[in-house]
Amino acid sequence: MRKAQLAEGEYYHIFNRGVDKREIFSDHLDKQRFFRSMDEFNTLDPIGSIYENFFRDRKEKNKSKKKLVGFVCFCLNPNHYHFILKQTAERGIEKFMQRLGTGYTKYFNKRHERAGVFFQGAFKAVHIKSNSYLLHLSAYVNLNNRVHSLGSSTSMSMSSWREYTDNFSEKTFCVGKRVILDDFENGEDYREFAEESLTAIKDKKDLEKLLIE
Repeated sequence: MRKAQLAEGEYYHIFNRGVDKREIFSDHLDKQRFFRSMDEFNTLDPIGSIYENFFRDRKEKNKSKKKLVGFVCFCLNPNHYHFILKQTAERGIEKFMQRLGTGYTKYFNKRHERAGVFFQGAFKAVHIKSNSYLLHLSAYVNLNNRVHSLGSSTSMSMSSWREYTDNFSEKTFCVGKRVILDDFENGEDYREFAEESLTAIKDKKDLEKLLIE
């Protein structure tokens, strides 16, 4: 159990990596399974396995619209991930991350015939205490593949960057992105801010603690 309980209505930077810095996605199927898990496990209702949930009627799956967390942005890299989450239910982040970590570990171990722990301990959580920090951190997360010089290929990483820069689409995985985008006129405005912010972040030694290397 965490020393400090995470609070409802607050924003947090959540991150973790594979044990011994190992890759957490061996191929496209693994990455898609993890991404799907981010959606399926984000509900107050128990769902059983993702495989079983796939065959349920859509109306039944959407019966409870109460989510454990609200995604602001995310980035999935070969050996680690970053989320910015808003906690929307009591102990929502803790419950969601426990489901995600346990479910994906069981899936990966079974598919790849391995055993044991998969992630490097409990997930890390940093409280985001100001709007300025939230804005700059969104750039860091959305462009995290570039922080690690992974390029923009979807085979290398997956992030919410395009959700922020492609015409402010309302159909989105990151339902909480308006807290960021409401400070900008359009996607190009945010793009310019994020590009400049990323350069500053990479140059600041006091932000090295945000990196998982």
